[in-house]
Amino acid sequence: MTSPQTIDRKQSPEPAAKPKVAVVQTSPQTVLADVKRAMELADYTSVLPSDLETLLKINISWQHYYPACSTTPWQLDGVIGALKQAGYDKLIPTHNGTVVVDPHEGAENNKHQVVEKKHNLDPIFLEDVPWIEYQPRSPMMVLDKVYPNGIKIPEMLMGKNIVHLPTVKTHVFTTMTGAMKNAFGGLLNYQRHWTHSVIHETLVDLLRIQKEIHPGIFAVTDGTFAGDGPGPRAMRWHIKNLILASADQVAIDAVSAKIMGYDPMSIKFIRLAHEAGLGCADLDQIEVVGEDISEMNWRFKSAENTFASRGQKLIYWGPLKPLENMLLRSPITPWAFLASNIYHNEYWLRFVGRKRVRQALKTEWGKLFQSY
Repeated sequence: MTSPQTIDRKQSPEPAAKPKVAVVQTSPQTVLADVKRAMELADYTSVLPSDLETLLKINISWQHYYPACSTTPWQLDGVIGALKQAGYDKLIPTHNGTVVVDPHEGAENNKHQVVEKKHNLDPIFLEDVPWIEYQPRSPMMVLDKVYPNGIKIPEMLMGKNIVHLPTVKTHVFTTMTGAMKNAFGGLLNYQRHWTHSVIHETLVDLLRIQKEIHPGIFAVTDGTFAGDGPGPRAMRWHIKNLILASADQVAIDAVSAKIMGYDPMSIKFIRLAHEAGLGCADLDQIEVVGEDISEMNWRFKSAENTFASRGQKLIYWGPLKPLENMLLRSPITPWAFLASNIYHNEYWLRFVGRKRVRQALKTEWGKLFQSY
């Protein structure tokens, strides 16, 4: 077993009394400057030591382009530009795949490769690097039980800053997804679906691990396009023109949830993280800078299911629960991945998604996407 490495952390200023979340209105014409402004409002330089390597954790929820589904090129472009101007010269775009998503194809189709080449950065794909067994110093809620033979994480993540790049969208398993869930792909391997039945507790465990291995953690969430409905793939997109930024992963997800129309404390992973002291989800205790969000309520809906997610929920929390190990941890498991790919890539994308993408590409944000 590889022992956890000791991180040589730089002394940071005393944290503010309230965590800060920046919410900035943006447009296709000003988005790069607005990303920088949001980061500055959220005091990113105070939490990311500039002498260390900084991972840019890209979110690819689908290898195909779909609005609000994955990190946008302007989100990545704006973050890289702001960091480089501030003297951060050790930037590493970081991708991960899943059992149903090809990250190389996703990086191309979502224009991430274009931005990486623009800035002369070499990306890494986590499935291509060594993974080590990691023994968390903090007590785990579920991961030590899900993986009794040891928790494995990518070795190259150790000792580096990380900037998460999620989007504002709903999720069929967690109501909404954001900064906290963006670590799900990076810190767990292709067996991460083993945790779906305890997904909320898993996200809390992963935040604990992040705080042990990363000297600095920050998030920039893209709400230019936002998605509601059965996310992260079969969503309805909406133009919302927002960028969010924060060093508090719980707080930025709580503010995103509030804007989308949810009570943050009603979302289990956010509440559990707040109760564990890993961040703040109490909106009264969060300093929101930039826009006034008090009247924002997009009334997004996540209770809808796709054919695929309905079947998965029967396995994770329904009458098929006794068959979970046989269905998802045995030689017949690939049937589930195949079923998901057939549904999303062959049926839903062909008959529903592509029409929505064509409509999105006619908008100003769609034209900006095509310009990359």
